[in-house]
Amino acid sequence: MTESASNGRTVPIESLLNAFATRAAAYAHIFDVLRERYGAGPAVEVLAEATHRMGEANAAHFAAFAPADLAGLRDAFLGSIPAPDALFAPEVKRCDAQRLEIKFHSCPLKKTWQEMGRSEADIALLCRGASAVDHGLFTAAGFVFKGEHWQPGGDGCCLLRIEPGAPSGAQAAAGNSL
Repeated sequence: MTESASNGRTVPIESLLNAFATRAAAYAHIFDVLRERYGAGPAVEVLAEATHRMGEANAAHFAAFAPADLAGLRDAFLGSIPAPDALFAPEVKRCDAQRLEIKFHSCPLKKTWQEMGRSEADIALLCRGASAVDHGLFTAAGFVFKGEHWQPGGDGCCLLRIEPGAPSGAQAAAGNSL
């Protein structure tokens, strides 16, 4: 199976999966070093801050849809994911004027952590740190983000909840915590 890249190149799905696996392993190793030195809480906070910044750095692609074009955001965001069904299996659960909800039924990061033999507790911590990328992305683009990362016993993976931002582009503080 392959996916056509925006430059017209065909990329094997295995290459995309390997890239995500490398990213997941890097997050896990960085988390381990931070946890060993500073404890689990600060390790998650640092990982979350770093991925949040990564999301902010990519927000410009979606800012044109702020503060309230959730359908446009949905199409642009899902359209930006290479091989979405193979990587994340996204399901749009809701898209109206008040909220966009996208449930990821799989995640190559979580799958890699499972294959690494990580405990569910560790995977939940890693998901918390990694999922801050979505908060950074959507809030910096001008929306309110109220998503949930995977928790032990939960099905699938992240649930993204995006709501219209303030008309001025300023974000409401409620619900915008990492």
